Amino acid sequence: MGKFANMEKVIALGEKSWRAGAEHGLVQVRTTKGDNGQLILDGHAFTNMVSCSYLGLNRHPAILRGAIDAIEREGVLNHSVSRTRIAPALLSEAEDAMSQLFECEAYLTPSCFVASATVLPLYASGHLTEGKKPVVVFDKRCHFSMTIMKASCGDETEVLTIDHNDMVALEELCKTHEKVVYVCDGAYSTGGVAPIHDIVRLQNTYGLYLYIDDSHSISAYAPRGQGYMRPAFGALGDRTIISGSLAKSFGAIGGVILAGSARIRELFDFANGPTGWSQQFSVPGMGSALATAKLHRTSEVADLQGRLQENIAYFDSRLPSNDAGNGLPIRFVEVGEAEAAIEASKRILARGFYVSAIFFPIVPRGKAGLRMMMRADMSREQMKAFCDAIEEAIAQRVAHEAALTA
Repeated sequence: MGKFANMEKVIALGEKSWRAGAEHGLVQVRTTKGDNGQLILDGHAFTNMVSCSYLGLNRHPAILRGAIDAIEREGVLNHSVSRTRIAPALLSEAEDAMSQLFECEAYLTPSCFVASATVLPLYASGHLTEGKKPVVVFDKRCHFSMTIMKASCGDETEVLTIDHNDMVALEELCKTHEKVVYVCDGAYSTGGVAPIHDIVRLQNTYGLYLYIDDSHSISAYAPRGQGYMRPAFGALGDRTIISGSLAKSFGAIGGVILAGSARIRELFDFANGPTGWSQQFSVPGMGSALATAKLHRTSEVADLQGRLQENIAYFDSRLPSNDAGNGLPIRFVEVGEAEAAIEASKRILARGFYVSAIFFPIVPRGKAGLRMMMRADMSREQMKAFCDAIEEAIAQRVAHEAALTA
């Protein structure tokens, strides 16, 4: 008991901060639509700086039209049957388009969690590792949608957790175990990236198997939006599986699994996992996925990526961080205790920008801070006002703390 999760401790230590955030109007926020992509809260207009729609494609008319056309074509939102049994031809059309975009076998899922729940038990069972059960190694900062599968994997095989990006520990495990699966993010949700060159080296040297969620970089990064991890591998082969969200920068719905062979892809249908339930990828999801795949083959997405990079570079010039220069859109500014993060977030919202106050269990205790996402659809004037608001909030917090200790 408590080997793979400890929700009792997480809630006991984290609930106080969540409730404080709610009392300050920073969580459970409900808005109406404003102008120019802004949101309205009780008459106050603000820009959402925690949206993962890094290129602003969640409002793109071609993607919205794709979802509407799909509903009109099929006459339903969902066929309410396992995709293994029956699915509209539109699903194959969308998956074919995604396969061409990513140059591998693409398999659409209702969410990234469903992607992890599909792949990780297959890895743990040995069906993707030549019939021999591997040790499944999770990075300590893996997203919850993956770590929640530890117990399921642990029922099949040995499950271990190593420190964040600890390639020395991972290599030792590769030396002492015949089959090793490494589970990590490509771009992490609180900033930072996986050490891709070390990971590829370990795979080439030891035959390391990989499951990588690259939700926060696909679409926003690399030609045609292939993301941070996919271009590093050439042909994926049978030892690398990448998942990603279509509901973030792609501006669509659901998730996608990228595999290197039709054999692996077929197992997703026939292994009786979540893809065998009557909750298949939705019809508007199929239409939006098809539309966004087409859009990512145009120069428009490349132009948006360029604008995103300009805004990231400007932010880094104003507020340097450990992640400065990595080209990815998530930034985290540490301020200390949860109370400080909540107060700073409240001040920034009053200036017209919403950033997340991040605290335990999302980050370690005493390491609370502000998480924000850069966006392509912001002018230099907006970016300047945003950075001004952050700097002022931090300065006010520092002055307050100095006054308390004076």
